[in-house]
Amino acid sequence: MKEINIGILGCGTVGAGVSKLLLEKQALLESRIGARMRLKSVVDIDLETDRGVTFEPGVFTDDIHSVVNDPEVHIIVELIGGQGIAKDMILKAIQNGKHVITANKALLSEHGDELFQAAWEKGVDLYYEASVGGCMPVIKTIRESLVGNRIGSMIGILNGTCNYILTKITDEGSDFPAALAEAQAKGYAEAVPTLDVEGFDTAHKLAILNSLAYGMKINLNDIYIEGISGITPMDIEFAREFGYKIKLLAISKNNGDTVDARVHPTMIPFHNMLSNVNGSLNALTISGDSVDDIMLYGHGAGREPTASAVVSDITDIARNILSGARNRIPFLSCQWEHMKTIPVTPIDQIATNYYFRFSALDRPGVLSKIAGILGALNISIKSVHQKGRETQGPVPIVMLTHLAKEADVQTALKRISELDIVGDKPVLIRIEDESEDG
Repeated sequence: MKEINIGILGCGTVGAGVSKLLLEKQALLESRIGARMRLKSVVDIDLETDRGVTFEPGVFTDDIHSVVNDPEVHIIVELIGGQGIAKDMILKAIQNGKHVITANKALLSEHGDELFQAAWEKGVDLYYEASVGGCMPVIKTIRESLVGNRIGSMIGILNGTCNYILTKITDEGSDFPAALAEAQAKGYAEAVPTLDVEGFDTAHKLAILNSLAYGMKINLNDIYIEGISGITPMDIEFAREFGYKIKLLAISKNNGDTVDARVHPTMIPFHNMLSNVNGSLNALTISGDSVDDIMLYGHGAGREPTASAVVSDITDIARNILSGARNRIPFLSCQWEHMKTIPVTPIDQIATNYYFRFSALDRPGVLSKIAGILGALNISIKSVHQKGRETQGPVPIVMLTHLAKEADVQTALKRISELDIVGDKPVLIRIEDESEDG
C-alpha cells in the first residue's frame, strides 16, 4: 500500500487535534483513500506540554526547516497562525514542490493571491477548508457542489465568539462586558478578543468567500467592518419588540460589476433561519441561480471540528497524489487566468432598512425635529417607538425606516446628534429583511 507522508507545522489546539485524528482513524482513512496516511513529522517550539497525543519516536520536533525541506514529506499542514513565519514556510514548502494545507484565514485574506499564484506556478495544491466555517464544508460546497451556479449572495454567522456573546445578551439580558467575560471563561473568546468582537475575523472569512463565489481577486481592505461591542440589552429588547434578532453577519451580494461586502451587527426577522443559530455555532446561507437558497450549519471552531476539516483536505490531496492529478480543482473556483478584479461597493452607497435609537429630551416638538431632518434627506420612517417619561432626563426614541441610502443616513444622524435636545450619540443598526422593501 502506498504511503503518503504528512508534516504538521504547529501543535496547538488544532494541530494536536489533527495529529490525534490521523493516528486514531488511520485504518478508517486507509480504507477510504487506499493509501497509508503517515504522520511523519509534527513541529512546535514547545516540546514539553502534553497534547494528549502519543507520537512515535522522532516525529515530534522543534526544527521546522527540517520538515519543510524533508524530501519524503508530501503534504505540509500549516497550523502556526499569524502572517510571518507561517507565510514564509508555506512559500518554502511550495518552492520545494510540496502540497500545502492551511487553516489560516488571516493570512489567506491578506496574502492569498500571492500564495495561490505561487502554488499555481509550481503545480502543487493549496487547500484551506478549515479557514472558513470550521467543520462546515463551505469551501468544498462553493468550489465543487455549486460549480454550475451563479452565486447571487451569501449571508452568514461566521464567528462563534460574537454569536455566543449576542446569544447571552439576548437570552439572559447580560451586558457586553459580562457576556464577553463568560465567553473567555469558556474558551470561546481570546484574552485579547479584538479580532473576533470587532468583526475582523469575520471579514477575513468573507474576503475568502467573495473570491470563491465570484471569481474575484481577494479584496479584504475594501470590506466594511463593524463589531458588536456597542450592542446593548436595550437595543436587543427593542429589536425583539419589532420582531427581530441582532446577529453579527457577513453579508455579500453579487451586483455583477460590483460586490456588496460588509460585516456588521444586523437585525434579522424571527422567521429567518439565521436568527435561530445560537451559542457558538456558525451558519451560512448561499443563494445560487440553480439551487435557490441552501444553508450550512455547524461548529465554526474547536479542536475536533476544525481537525475534521483539515483531514478532509489531506484526504483530497492524497487522492490527487494517487491519481497523478495536480491542480485538479481551481483554488478559488475559477481557473487562475480567469480571476478578475471586482470592486467592492463603498458602504455609503448601499441602500437598506435601518433601526435608529435616539436619546432625547421628552419635550413637545422633539419627534418632529428628528423626523424633519430624516425627511429632508429622503429617509422615510416606517414605525416609531417612544418610551414614556420615567425621569427628568432623556428618553429613548426608536425608529425603523423604509429603504434608505447609507450616505443620507449618516448625514442625517450627524445633524440630529448636533441638536441640543439629543443626548448620547445615535445608535444605528442595519436591517436585512426580505419581506421589507430593503
